Amino acid sequence: MMNATVIQSSASATMIEATHTVGSVISRDGTTIGYRQYGQGPGVVVVHGANLSSQNFRQLAVRLADTFTVYVPDRRGRGLSGPFGENYGIRKEVEDLEALLTLSGASLVFGISSGGLIALEAARVLPAIRKVALYEPALLMNSERTKWLARYDREIAEGKTAAALVTCLKGLQLGGPVLNAIPRWLLESMTNKMMESESKKAKTDDVTMRMLAPTLHYDGQLLVEMTGKVDRFRSLNADALLLGGSKGLSYLKPALDGLEKVLPQAKRMEVPGLDHGGACDVSQTNRGGKPEMVAEELRRFFA
Repeated sequence: MMNATVIQSSASATMIEATHTVGSVISRDGTTIGYRQYGQGPGVVVVHGANLSSQNFRQLAVRLADTFTVYVPDRRGRGLSGPFGENYGIRKEVEDLEALLTLSGASLVFGISSGGLIALEAARVLPAIRKVALYEPALLMNSERTKWLARYDREIAEGKTAAALVTCLKGLQLGGPVLNAIPRWLLESMTNKMMESESKKAKTDDVTMRMLAPTLHYDGQLLVEMTGKVDRFRSLNADALLLGGSKGLSYLKPALDGLEKVLPQAKRMEVPGLDHGGACDVSQTNRGGKPEMVAEELRRFFA
């Protein structure tokens, strides 16, 4: 079933209006993978990262929609898609992406953060992918950045959602110097208020922070599974674009350095002024989003 929807997306000070459709595909294990589709032209699939869903990439999709058909799936366990299921891991995520590539005929893929891990592995094993672009792929060089998982899992099990989100935020240093300096109790209070406010304003099909919080376990699982595996991508044959923000996560730069060395056809670029959320929509929780700058680089690479 395809449902026509009109969305409004603001980039800079300009209001942009675009029509998108909503569809779904069935992955190899029977899981439904829902997606939003924009524009017309060669197919580009956008694979989102942790604590996000397809609704966080409307502005990026709109910026590309005049030249490309942009498919933005909800990764399993989120929004339009079915549950994580048994035996979750990178292979399941690649199968989900493969199902959408087969349906759409797309050969261009853009992965962000943990979605970059999926895009990388898919490009390694799926000949259908001709070009792959990555924004700060969460390919860790050691296990230091996964130590937060045990505490996070415990807090989620105890129903302490705000505490669990703060544990992830601090463990991955996602808040930058300012937020990382704020005491935990105050961050938890701020996070609770933000979740309450978001839930009150949420529309029927919105995917909220509270809904997404439990999914961080699975992104953490991907981080653990792929830690230190830079060398496995030596066999990747697709053209690759390695993007990072000048204000991005410093501990992900070694992965970009490593990938630049091992990927046979890689182009590296640092986008000035962007942080780790640079590709996402500008929003109350992501004021540093500059999807128009990322779209410009993608246009050049995917042309």
